[in-house]
Amino acid sequence: MKYTKLGNSDLSVSRICMGCMGFGDSSRGQHRWTIDEEHSREIIKRGLELGVNFYDTAIAYQSGTSEQYVGRALRDFAKRDDVVVATKFLPRTQEEIESGISGQQHIENMINTSLQNLGMDYVDLYIYHMWDWQTSIYDIMDGLNRIVKAGKARYIGISNCFAWQIAKANAIAEREGFARFVSVQGHYNLIFREEEREMVPYCKEENIALTPYSALASGRLSRRPGVGGTKRAEEDAYAKFKYDATAQQDNVIISRVAELAKRHEVTMTEVSLAWLLTKVTAPVVGATKLHHIEGAVKAVDLALTPEEIHYLEEPYVPHPLAGVMAQNKPAAATEQHVWSTGDQTIGK
Repeated sequence: MKYTKLGNSDLSVSRICMGCMGFGDSSRGQHRWTIDEEHSREIIKRGLELGVNFYDTAIAYQSGTSEQYVGRALRDFAKRDDVVVATKFLPRTQEEIESGISGQQHIENMINTSLQNLGMDYVDLYIYHMWDWQTSIYDIMDGLNRIVKAGKARYIGISNCFAWQIAKANAIAEREGFARFVSVQGHYNLIFREEEREMVPYCKEENIALTPYSALASGRLSRRPGVGGTKRAEEDAYAKFKYDATAQQDNVIISRVAELAKRHEVTMTEVSLAWLLTKVTAPVVGATKLHHIEGAVKAVDLALTPEEIHYLEEPYVPHPLAGVMAQNKPAAATEQHVWSTGDQTIGK
């Protein structure tokens, strides 16, 4: 495993971040393909053995049970100071708004619940999961700064935003002396490269870490076109929503991934992630089987030539925004594609 600094922080993170959305009680949320605690623990333990020290979860994942599984496993298998734990918080609900709960109080409530789920005193990275149009960004940054000062989070990050949004948020933070966002978790992979328009160059300029989700496009970049069969591939409606409309043009790129994998005698996962590792700090790679994390870790050591990188990139054509980013506008607060968290929902 190789390690690097997470943007403008002193956190040393593995080049692969284990995405924990696939862990959790499948009866407690929208996703029916998540795996139980016993199998989650096996994968987390294997990740630690392979040198993965960076784990990403969220209060939204299966009503907080992902946080619970991750917290218990890390307590049993690792020293707290040896791992970097990230979790994410939800926007205020309409009920909270109507009852007068401020953005600052909402964040306090969210972090307290997550810390209880994780069984931890603090998280290393606390991530603003999606833009909350009904709460001022000043209140968000103030609330996040308060929990950093209280020692409940070491650093803060943001997910599912445009470059202008993080720029505005960090400008407010700089003006007020608040904690600034040190990382961005956006939708970025070989068949969805819209982050390269503004976010990637902005983050390079500001030394903000890129830790993208959907690194393998929900498995599409790890198997040949037309080859499915996984439970998630069959049941994840959100992934289909993101990718099915552009499948024909994406399949050209996926076929090239398969060609290079054969040439290097490696898996398609390794090629796809090796490409992404030339662009970002640490991709968030979901794992529901041992070979998922094993393949991801192998990608760290695969070096693609400039010609191979160009060969993979050359067929790409612009894609429409999908998922949360397509909904990142004031009128979209109640659109579909929600995750249940018991008493909370999030568009995702």
